[in-house]
Amino acid sequence: MKTRILLTLTSFLLLLSMTLNLGGCMNSFASDDLMKGIKANFVSGKETDDAFILAQTELALKLFKASVNQSKNENVLISPLSILLALAMTANGADGETRAEMEALLGGDIKLDDLNEYIYTYVKSLPSSKQAKLEIANSIWFRDSESFTVEKDFLQTNADYYGAEIYKSAFDESTLDDINSWVSKNTDGMIEKIFEEINSDALMYLINALVFDAEWEKVYSETSISDKDFTSISGETDTVKMMHSTEYKYLHSKNATGVIKDYKGKKYSFAAILPDKGIDLYDYIDSLTAKDLREMLSDCDNVQVITQIPKFKYDYSLYMKNILSSLGMPSAFAHNADFSSVSKDQSIFVEDIIHKTFIDVSENGTKAAAVTGAIERAWGDEVQKAYVTLNRPFIYMIIDNETNLPIFIGAVTDISN
Repeated sequence: MKTRILLTLTSFLLLLSMTLNLGGCMNSFASDDLMKGIKANFVSGKETDDAFILAQTELALKLFKASVNQSKNENVLISPLSILLALAMTANGADGETRAEMEALLGGDIKLDDLNEYIYTYVKSLPSSKQAKLEIANSIWFRDSESFTVEKDFLQTNADYYGAEIYKSAFDESTLDDINSWVSKNTDGMIEKIFEEINSDALMYLINALVFDAEWEKVYSETSISDKDFTSISGETDTVKMMHSTEYKYLHSKNATGVIKDYKGKKYSFAAILPDKGIDLYDYIDSLTAKDLREMLSDCDNVQVITQIPKFKYDYSLYMKNILSSLGMPSAFAHNADFSSVSKDQSIFVEDIIHKTFIDVSENGTKAAAVTGAIERAWGDEVQKAYVTLNRPFIYMIIDNETNLPIFIGAVTDISN
């Protein structure tokens, strides 16, 4: 009998200046900890290089474009990093065609063994501080059954490279409490629960929680916020709170301009891209390539940018089965899926993947904002100046400044206050 897996990718992007405490306490779950007695082996890792960075930029754009196409006229936000981590852990349990498809989507020409090494090094390199905090947690939950044994190599690999917590549980009300408690703990209580019930035929849940909480390098004052118009994707105009500042990283390419605004410590930044007037948002997104995006982010001009960013917040949910199937990994969701490296006892397939995000951009800082609206350029003899006003639909990212990889990427089409 085929048994389904439900993967839950829970990415929470917090733009509020909160203090997070995501670790340090012992778990008191009713579920059995399968990682007891399994110690992570030494991992040398692979330094991030152009091959890895380009592959992950391409993955981010593929996921973003597919998400936008599935959510036309809606605000969209995904975390390519969260999706990568969850799927890479799952791929470590795959074999045959299932593994090959997942490998090709996640790493391009990079094989999974090498991808694990790259991911380990990349995640370890991501800084986390009091003013700009990035916290990542992974857990896998298996049904406790005499007919089901988890392969030790699968456990060991995910311990070595991902620090995953892995549990075996009854998949009853106590499991529901354990999973929701884990989610609450690893989001500092901001998300109290993710499931309302445990599916009766589920064998495994895989959860990734990614929290990003940062203050702006230059926090907005009350006098730098004013009421302005924002024109939504439908053409309707609403009054929004617009935050005014002067930045010094100007983005430009064919058919678009933008701005980069730093968070405290300048390890992470908010990057916004605004298609030129007359350029349809979705046409621009469809035309954007990984090469274009990398060149735009790496070749920003050091000029004065008079910037206006709207305050906004929203949550977003996405079921990813159709998206990932269309992007080249349909076998994972088929009844002939090969996850024999998870368990040799049962035939397993993935039923669906849920991705949830939340973002709140305010004057204190956060991870979301974008370049939108009327853009003008004034080039003086000594001072170069650009104007970026995000008053119409735009694309935005939270990027790691070391690699310019998007940790989050989204599109704002409407702002409701």
